[in-house]
Amino acid sequence: MKAIWNNKVIAESNETVVIENNHYFPAESIKKEYFKASDTHTTCPWKGVASYYTLEVDGKQNPDAAWFYPEVSELAKTIKGHVAFWKGVSVVE
Repeated sequence: MKAIWNNKVIAESNETVVIENNHYFPAESIKKEYFKASDTHTTCPWKGVASYYTLEVDGKQNPDAAWFYPEVSELAKTIKGHVAFWKGVSVVE
């Protein structure tokens, strides 16, 4: 699978985990140069507290377009160390 935004591959892996129709990419598969930490946090009742990244590609920003769970609940342990995308990021094979 590939995550693409602003015509750049920002993550690529054959080992994503799909939960709630979202592909979670292993953290080591993201291209870190496109990711900037965000101060945004949200809470999922069964996964835990999510943290976000803002994507920056070729001078364009996509705020909070990627998220991950630094600490996951027992129910969500399969996505520990993984990153998912939304807000216009295409995930394709």
